[in-house]
Amino acid sequence: MAITAAMVKELREKSGAGMMDAKKALTETDGDMEAAIDWLRTKGLATAAKKSGRTAAEGLVAVVVKDGKGVAVEVNSETDFVAKNGDFQAMVGKFADAALNVADVEALKAADLGGKTGEQTLTEAIATIGENMSLRRMASVEGETVVSYVHNAVTPGMGKIGVLVAMTGGDEAFGKQVAMHIAATNPASLSEDDLDPAVVEKEKTVQMDIARESGKPEAVIEKMIVGRMKKFMAEVTLVNQQFVVNPDLTVGKAAEEAGATITGFVRLEVGEGIDKKEEDFAAEVAKAAGA
Repeated sequence: MAITAAMVKELREKSGAGMMDAKKALTETDGDMEAAIDWLRTKGLATAAKKSGRTAAEGLVAVVVKDGKGVAVEVNSETDFVAKNGDFQAMVGKFADAALNVADVEALKAADLGGKTGEQTLTEAIATIGENMSLRRMASVEGETVVSYVHNAVTPGMGKIGVLVAMTGGDEAFGKQVAMHIAATNPASLSEDDLDPAVVEKEKTVQMDIARESGKPEAVIEKMIVGRMKKFMAEVTLVNQQFVVNPDLTVGKAAEEAGATITGFVRLEVGEGIDKKEEDFAAEVAKAAGA
C-alpha cells in the first residue's frame, strides 16, 4: 500500500512520533493506522512522544576538544536526578564525541551513534528512563589552541556550564583562566565588532530614554550616552570586561600580556532561556506522592 504524506501527518498527530518513525510504522503495518500506533508503542516511540510535552530544563552540557576544534553540546532532561544517571551521562558523551564531526544539531540528530542515529538514541533513552529529554544545542570553535572548562562538573567534561576558548599564542593555563572568567561573567560577545547591533541599539534607546527623563538638553544627553554606552560595552564584551583573575586589567589587556589573542568562545549553560513551569510546594509533594 502506498504511504501518503497525509497518512504520515495523521499518525504523527495521533502518536506524537517523528516523521520518519511514523512513515516507517505505516510501511511496516501496510498503512494500518491502529497497527502503526501499536508498532510505535512496541518500539517505545509512542511512549517517548507522550512525554515530549513535558518541560526538560535540567540536564548536562558536555565539552570535547580534539585537534584544534572544540564542541559543546547541551542535552536536557526533566530532573537533575537523571543528569546524575550514568546511562544518561554516557549518552551525552556519545553526542559530544559525534558533534566533532558535524555542523549543527540537526546533523547530530542524524549522525551515527554506534548503529543508531542520534534521534533514535535519544528516543530510546526517553522510553527507558521515563523522562522527556531533548538534544537542544551545540556550538563549536576552532583555533590554534582550544581550551575547555566545565563549571561544577558531575563527571569529567560534563556539568551545568561548559565553556570553550579559542586562542592564538598564550598557553593552556591562561586559556583556562579566561574560560573560568567566561563561565562567571557570561559575556554577550568577544568584542564590540561582533556584538549584535540590535542589542546595541536597544541599550542605546533605553539609555536615551533614561537620560531624557533628567530634562537635560539634547547636546548634553548625547555626551551622557557616549559614556554610558562605553560602560555597557565594558560589561558585556569579553575583551573589555575586568578580568576576574586580576580586576586591574581588562581581559584584552591580560591576553596581550600573556602573548595571546582570543579568537572566539562558546558558553552553554543548562536550561538557559527555557521557561520552567513553577509549582508550589504542596503541588510538588502531591505529585511526588502520586496524588
